[in-house]
Amino acid sequence: MTTTEYLARAPQPHAPVRLLCFPFAGGGASVYARWQRELDARGASVDVLPVRLPGREGRSGKPRFTELTSLVEELDEELDEVLASPHLLYGHSMGALIAYALIRRRQERGAPLPRAALLAAYRAPHLPPPRIGSDSDAGFGATSGDGAESGSGAESGSDSDLARALVALGGLPEALLGHPEWLRALLPVVRDDLALCASAGSAGGPVRVPLHLFAGADDSLVRASEMTAWRRYAARGCEVRVLPGGHFFLRTHEGWLLDEVAPLVHRYGGRRTVHAAAS
Repeated sequence: MTTTEYLARAPQPHAPVRLLCFPFAGGGASVYARWQRELDARGASVDVLPVRLPGREGRSGKPRFTELTSLVEELDEELDEVLASPHLLYGHSMGALIAYALIRRRQERGAPLPRAALLAAYRAPHLPPPRIGSDSDAGFGATSGDGAESGSGAESGSDSDLARALVALGGLPEALLGHPEWLRALLPVVRDDLALCASAGSAGGPVRVPLHLFAGADDSLVRASEMTAWRRYAARGCEVRVLPGGHFFLRTHEGWLLDEVAPLVHRYGGRRTVHAAAS
């Protein structure tokens, strides 16, 4: 099988089903480092493949994407061989948007689709994006204290606002506020990822795969009702699960989440790959 920088490790050649995992804004493949071992322990027969986006962790020297369509086009090409085999997609926050957009692209060109998509902590595409770093809301749309989008050269005050908002959401440890050199390395990645989310707009339509949605009970950024709104995009059924924790329940309640993911792996491990008719 062709190797690609987009995967944290080489796929297992005879896995019954693969689980490709997309990170949240500012995050990397390492957030899924424990998933293979933990799902194995839960009896799930799956090959966990964390996706390595450029511009972070082991790919820090690669240019980051700030436009969703360009990223998805490259993912579709780079992962095409892997996605020809039975697979599931998991995406958390920004990762959910990327997973959905990738399914849409592959559906439009008649490529093999995942057996299901597991989407967590991201508003349905037709809803306006929330805002991070503003006084009124904390979310994806803006990255500075005055509500204007900023690039990696933003003023330090705006960086402070963004950093404090991320700490409040649970996306950063509070101790990092005392390490400006670390924030200078991390915040440009977050800003570019937020720009990527903002580039998606409200375009999109139903996907012909089952959707399994995960919301945090205490998520101040994405409410459970905003996750439920994904149902209009589910042409093959939709289930919503509310888990303990806030926006980053992926980190704080990983065991709870994997207790939900493992049965889904069992459910979809024996089905044929769905092929889309070009639309």
